[in-house]
Amino acid sequence: MSGRRIGFWYRTAAVLCKPPLVVLFKRDWHGMEHIPADGGFITAINHNSYLDPLSYAHFQYNTGRVPRFLAKAALFRGGFMGTMLRGTGQIPVYRESTDAANAFRAAVDAINKGECVAFYPEGTLTRDPDMWPMRGKTGAARVALLTKAPVIPVAQWGANEAVPPYAKEKRVRLFPRKTLKVLAGPPVDLSGFYGQEPTAEVLRAATDVIMDAITDLLSEVRGEPAPGHRHDRPTSTSTSTSTSTSTRPSTDGPPLPLADEESK
Repeated sequence: MSGRRIGFWYRTAAVLCKPPLVVLFKRDWHGMEHIPADGGFITAINHNSYLDPLSYAHFQYNTGRVPRFLAKAALFRGGFMGTMLRGTGQIPVYRESTDAANAFRAAVDAINKGECVAFYPEGTLTRDPDMWPMRGKTGAARVALLTKAPVIPVAQWGANEAVPPYAKEKRVRLFPRKTLKVLAGPPVDLSGFYGQEPTAEVLRAATDVIMDAITDLLSEVRGEPAPGHRHDRPTSTSTSTSTSTSTRPSTDGPPLPLADEESK
């Protein structure tokens, strides 16, 4: 991406955010060569801290390809934060189904214009007690199959040590200095799903392929094996300590379709 396409507001955000990130944190970044030099693409990232959007944005900004995040619509409502989100071209996501569909259309349009759209497939901070990625929502897979754009899996670790998710005490732990680790991998191969009707089963299977790629990268970053099951998101009838009864699909064959799920 050429420098002029980064734009005023993204450069302003970088001027404000990069200095404290550079001073307060060490960095261990790998895989920048997998970020496409041109054309639209998707990044799919694990989410384990309120700080990690800044950590990841710093990584990708330094590649010259700035991301457009899907963010909760409430963050766009007035104030400096809302101004920055609108100015940098982030995409608001609403709870209402009609408006949620508009967010996906905006993501597709951005990719077709040659931009990057960054997805957190889990849809929220992980509830896994050991901080592994949860079962993903199907939005990223839906957009990927519509656009056939490359999907770059990304794992990050370290922001959660500085700003732990769901901590009982809202405390930032900056010292000793933490290392923000980011590892981008090669594009996920979703070609086996192209041309198929985007049923719930197909979207679930494609999402599992994406989540497996993210989890494998995080296993490499953490230097330990990932569990054989994936934690499920809590629902109105389950608690945050529940885990999914599904297991990770075998890497030796096609992913097994799991239960029907909304893409919301």
